[in-house]
Amino acid sequence: QVQLVESGGGLVQAGGSLRLSCAASGHTFNPYAMGWFRQAPGKEREFVAVVNWSGEVTDYTDAVKGRFAISRDNAKNTVYLQMNSLKPEDTALYYCAADVVYRAFTGGDNALSYWGKGTLVTVSP
Repeated sequence: QVQLVESGGGLVQAGGSLRLSCAASGHTFNPYAMGWFRQAPGKEREFVAVVNWSGEVTDYTDAVKGRFAISRDNAKNTVYLQMNSLKPEDTALYYCAADVVYRAFTGGDNALSYWGKGTLVTVSP
């Protein structure tokens, strides 16, 4: 069992930056791919970014490429999402997720093994 706790959300003006953190506990962190999803009001949850167990392989949804960066620190059991040049359309509840299968993040069915409870990001115009 893996517990995930997100932090770092908040209110920021368009063009600003935030860094989200997700701390994992309860099981060995290293074998898991880690990633972020988001859900805006009235919309379905969507994939944002994923990083493999070693931190060497990443994927992003097209909407955030060049603006967001995912990374992980296995010594701290933590994954990060650095969000720059934020836009109002980035406003959403951001969820951290973990799974041993990397492609589970981009498969489209959001069938991940473990989820956090989310942290809210609000970007004002």
